[in-house]
Amino acid sequence: MKNNLKDIGILGRRHYDYLRKNKPTVINVMRMNGTLNSYLKSVNEQAEEMLFQLIKQLAKQEGVTERLKATNQLEWVRLMNNIRNRAEEIVKSEVLFV
Repeated sequence: MKNNLKDIGILGRRHYDYLRKNKPTVINVMRMNGTLNSYLKSVNEQAEEMLFQLIKQLAKQEGVTERLKATNQLEWVRLMNNIRNRAEEIVKSEVLFV
């Protein structure tokens, strides 16, 4: 099955690993129905879109702008890494690990 996951995306693979460890019956039913790959692709797209939107919203809320990037690159990178980490945690808890 791992060979078929190469076109799923990293977030879809994380969800697959979660299902494999915690809900193996769900995976088996989806395999028998032939819906596993399309389901994982859908979850991956949903998670990526949510991640992108969250990063954009949090950066705007916290005033992380292109101007800051131009004037203080290290501070911008620090803030964006922090924002990305928080957004990934939200996506994990609301999309991937449910």
